[in-house]
Amino acid sequence: MSFIIQAVIVLGVIAVVAAAVLYVCSKKFAVYEDPRIGQVSEVLPGANCGGCGFPGCSGMADALVKGCDAGSLDGLNCPVGGADVMTKVADLLGMAIANSEPKVAVVRCNGTCANRPKIAEYQGLRTCAAMNACSAGETACGFGCLGCGDCVAACQFGAIVINEETGLPEVDEEKCTACGACVKACPRNIIELRKKGVKGRRVFVSCVNKDKGPAAMKACKAACIACGKCQKECAFEAITVENNVCYIDFNKCRLCRKCEKVCPTQAIVAVNFPAPKPKAENVEPEKKEEA
Repeated sequence: MSFIIQAVIVLGVIAVVAAAVLYVCSKKFAVYEDPRIGQVSEVLPGANCGGCGFPGCSGMADALVKGCDAGSLDGLNCPVGGADVMTKVADLLGMAIANSEPKVAVVRCNGTCANRPKIAEYQGLRTCAAMNACSAGETACGFGCLGCGDCVAACQFGAIVINEETGLPEVDEEKCTACGACVKACPRNIIELRKKGVKGRRVFVSCVNKDKGPAAMKACKAACIACGKCQKECAFEAITVENNVCYIDFNKCRLCRKCEKVCPTQAIVAVNFPAPKPKAENVEPEKKEEA
């Protein structure tokens, strides 16, 4: 009986000592987390897409709280939640936040099957990353879309599909959250986040081919040949020519579409503009017969 009592006492002492050690360690090595981080995380959409530039919504919440303590939330934006979510976050933290214009993913390649015919057949792992790593693809253009759908797989919102007729990805701007996952997934950097624009209207150069004009045209009928006509036509200095390809700065562009009209290869694309009204034919009035 005394043996059992001794064992119970020893175990009790060990338990008390262990509990005391754990208590001291928990206090000494405790990691404090600002309760506001959890509150902000609940407001964020929880997509964990990384479009904000941080590892998930918890990382974004931590950055927002630190930004609040630093006195500014500039540069911090949740592309999925948009202005509504950021307004709630700003109200929660008692801060003002600048309104950012919504953006949308844009595919800067017009190398359809008709414009850019196949010259080879790729046999291997059917991903854009693998195809780009081992070859120039199935066409003569070493810069255009490979059409394997890495961007489609990367999109968590079902905003991108491959058009079977053209072989190019198409973005549903109503579903696109501008998270940037497709931008990161494209090995040829043809997808760009651009300002969505008033009524969804955008003008951009749908080509990234850096070859010189003759080589670019040989690879694709709709390639930019860097002729500079669009740059000369633009009155707002929104167009630059660099590395044999033109680029339109969406912050300077005023959507006048003059550049689109002078482009000889139709490499400049205008989206969501109303169709032009047909010109009325000039019909001369019939002359009255002289009496």
